[in-house]
Amino acid sequence: MSFVEMQVTVLELNWHEIDRFLIGEAWAGSQISQHVTELCDVIGPRWGGSNEDRRAAEYIHRQMELAGLDRAEIEPFKLDTWDHGAVTITMPDVDGGRTISSLPFLRCKPIDISTRLVDVGFASAHEVESAAGRIKDSIVLASIIPEPFTTAEPFTARLMRLSESGAACVVAIEPKTGGRMEYSNSDEWLNTGPQKNALAVVKTSSEDGAYLRRIASTSPTIRVSVDARYFDSQAYNTVAELTGETHPERHLILAGHHDTVLRAPGGNDNASGTIGVMETARVMAALVRELGVRPGMSIRFATWSGEEQHLQGSTAYVARHHAEDGDEREAAPLLNINLDELSTGHMKGVVLNFPHLRKFIQEQLDTMDDGLKCHVLAHMDAHSDHFPFARQAIDASILWRWRFWGRHETANFHHEMGDAANKLNVRELKEYAGQIARLLLRLSHVAPDDWPTNPLTLSDVNGMIERDAGRHHPAFH
Repeated sequence: MSFVEMQVTVLELNWHEIDRFLIGEAWAGSQISQHVTELCDVIGPRWGGSNEDRRAAEYIHRQMELAGLDRAEIEPFKLDTWDHGAVTITMPDVDGGRTISSLPFLRCKPIDISTRLVDVGFASAHEVESAAGRIKDSIVLASIIPEPFTTAEPFTARLMRLSESGAACVVAIEPKTGGRMEYSNSDEWLNTGPQKNALAVVKTSSEDGAYLRRIASTSPTIRVSVDARYFDSQAYNTVAELTGETHPERHLILAGHHDTVLRAPGGNDNASGTIGVMETARVMAALVRELGVRPGMSIRFATWSGEEQHLQGSTAYVARHHAEDGDEREAAPLLNINLDELSTGHMKGVVLNFPHLRKFIQEQLDTMDDGLKCHVLAHMDAHSDHFPFARQAIDASILWRWRFWGRHETANFHHEMGDAANKLNVRELKEYAGQIARLLLRLSHVAPDDWPTNPLTLSDVNGMIERDAGRHHPAFH
């Protein structure tokens, strides 16, 4: 079927009336304020596997039922999780035992070590080589940002270099100023799972990092102590569905993670994406109820836990529903759209993981006449929950929020306590819900057989992952 013939089928619906309803309901019927209050203020930080994680899943599940979705379920899964207690950096021989600000990297192993401090700058290859004789068994001070005017390397690659050089621990300097510190990750997610024995990394503030750098030439003794533990817990995904009218056996997925890092209310990361899923589902269910217009294919709305711990929730879902040996194996979605950190900027379009759908998606965006664009990632990216789908050669995407332009200056909050309810941009989130609903409905009414076929195999995707692991990619920076 040609694109013109597809459009004849799609245009049998009264899109003017449908679009007017979807946009109007997204704005006038919005429940965003209720949701952000419940998630960020009442429940608060929602670390995967915690009681708050369970409460968030129960709340989302209940709201999907109230919205009138045809199906709403909670899917528990086993989570390999972690927690920490006291974390300290002290200088026992300086200023009567000076205490340095500290925050562990996520999933940092427990450690208590006292040894000399060695400054390696940015931990670039030439800097590590110059300090090679002093790094072994030392606590190393390094900047998280890459060295200016050099080929950029991700911090994970530079940490691997320090680990191979025998560093006992790394004190990483936070690039944000004013005493702010956010939880970070120390390992490559493209081709590794959750780590337990990786090099211990503890962050210090920009200001304290500068102080340590000033005194590092004297090789002072420094003590780093992290009280942490690894354990198994149960976490919870939520899955709801609006059944399709013409092809109910096939589906699209709109999803985002509802968990946060420890101690972060998660307004931007990721109450924004979670509420984007909830509000889009509510608006589309209202369209069925009030105008009788159903999607053509089924549309699944999901929220994941464990995103902040190596994407374990979405990985568990894909393994359960789409792996060869999955417990409930079913046809893969034709497209997964992932919502993460929507308050960083206004919607500009869709970014695909694989290129074969680019023209097809752009044609659907063009019918919306809002100037939205479709692009394709130049690399495999494992920074959010689209990746477990892409890893299985399932078409996956993120929303284009701010990669090249349009990022809000006040939106640089995600893994810290300051990422509170006020970081969520309500007006833009209303727009997201309306626009995503319009796009999903259009895509759902194109018959599955008329979608471009994904030519990639699992072997192809694995090759792409190995190609890109350890390299610097600018998509989320």
